[in-house]
Amino acid sequence: MYYNGVYHLFYQYNPKGAVWGNIVWGHSVSKDLINWKQLEPALYPSKSFDKYGCWSGSATILPGQGPVILYTGVVDKHNNEVQCYAIPENASDPFLTKWVKPDALNPIVIAEHDINGSVFRDPTTAWWGKDGHWRILIGGKRKDRGMAYLYRSKDFVNWIRAKHPIHSAKTTGMWECPDFYPVFLKGRKGLDTSVVGRNVKHVLKNSLDMTRYEYYTIGRYLWNKDKYIPDNTSEDGWGGLRYDYGNFYASKSFFDPSKNRRILWGWANESDSKEDDVKKGWAGIQAIPRTVWLHSSGRQLVQWPVEELNSLRRKEVKLSKQKLKKGDYVEVKGISAAQADVEVTFSFSSLDKAEAFDPEWVNAEDLCAQKGSKLQGGVGPFGLLALASEKLEEFTPVFFRIFKAPNYKHVVLMCSDARSSSLKSELYKPSFAGFVDVSLANKKLSLRSLIDHSVVESFGEGGKTNILSRVYPTLAVKKKAHLFVFNNGTEHITVENLNAWSMRSAHRN
Repeated sequence: MYYNGVYHLFYQYNPKGAVWGNIVWGHSVSKDLINWKQLEPALYPSKSFDKYGCWSGSATILPGQGPVILYTGVVDKHNNEVQCYAIPENASDPFLTKWVKPDALNPIVIAEHDINGSVFRDPTTAWWGKDGHWRILIGGKRKDRGMAYLYRSKDFVNWIRAKHPIHSAKTTGMWECPDFYPVFLKGRKGLDTSVVGRNVKHVLKNSLDMTRYEYYTIGRYLWNKDKYIPDNTSEDGWGGLRYDYGNFYASKSFFDPSKNRRILWGWANESDSKEDDVKKGWAGIQAIPRTVWLHSSGRQLVQWPVEELNSLRRKEVKLSKQKLKKGDYVEVKGISAAQADVEVTFSFSSLDKAEAFDPEWVNAEDLCAQKGSKLQGGVGPFGLLALASEKLEEFTPVFFRIFKAPNYKHVVLMCSDARSSSLKSELYKPSFAGFVDVSLANKKLSLRSLIDHSVVESFGEGGKTNILSRVYPTLAVKKKAHLFVFNNGTEHITVENLNAWSMRSAHRN
């Protein structure tokens, strides 16, 4: 949240080690979203209603009162969950260091008899309705149907469940960390969570416990009926739109009034072993904060790293009009390739050589695994080889591949393929991928990749399709990491413009 000139990041944290357990609310503060100062935990198990864990939740800033945290407390060994309330001990403390949980108020929400209390968690940021009631969502499920329960309150303390969930979807399983917020139909400005109106759509995002990825829909919020109706433009289920098609989970967004933008945070866990995590002393990272808005088509969201990230840019190198024939690999020299920001636009003169697209290829990850970057194509694969060793024993390719569908439309696949990222065998090395909804009329595709030692976070076509990969090279580390542009398709590719920067390290916990 943003409060009195300070950004606050609360996160699930184990202060006793780099493994799951002993969960408290870590708390860090920043003035710029990039450089962070760690404070003492904001919440830790200390009451009967959170004795077995202080799990996820959200902050809401109440007008004239200040911030309130709603969070899930675990009350017993069976993981029965209740919703709890916390406020700053001293509202004049600029960093809101200490938080208290009033015994007289807690817990504020208990699962009724028809709700499974062990799958009842993660309250959202509240929004204020025209009828004078606050509203929150709480994630849950009934059998295999995921749902977001809606609760209303006049005083933020006494909450009443609505007759029906605001929305649910069959076969999606438990909905963790729901998020619900408005977006403008046009433009990139963000909106306070309570805004409704004709020029607004709403986004409902859920983190799927069964699959460990997220999906979202865009639709209409009927506030007088407390009902959300997704537009019929994307799947309302496992195959739906995602913020990120890689390692990105348990995300939350908030409205930043200082710059009128909505900022999205996501968590990326480790893909190595617990033994590796214990050895290095940490596990799990936050992705770079992203600004999020509705694409002009109204069919999907767009995300882009917050502008403050550019303050870390140092030495810059450029390429332009670089031709790439089939099999070409051209190194981008002069920057620290293990810690870099790369923006590139590729072009091609013709789509005639695009491979035929099989309509049964509905799963982008499977298609990426089948085709990869090493298998020659027509138009593509082309893109970047990040965190590459000198002789390419290790590399993480981030690339596009273009297909021609039977309806004469073109299908663009974006991949971040970790299979060749490390010589270590005992790692999770998936072929992350998503399709890009883009017109190829100008015969260009753009890519931005943020490279940071064990992270390759990529934004395709201006942030329409995004993929974060965790990788653990053994050779391509620090000064031994290299960066290449490549093409492995028969159609020649041109690097129209490439700008790459060495990135200095942010101040972090």
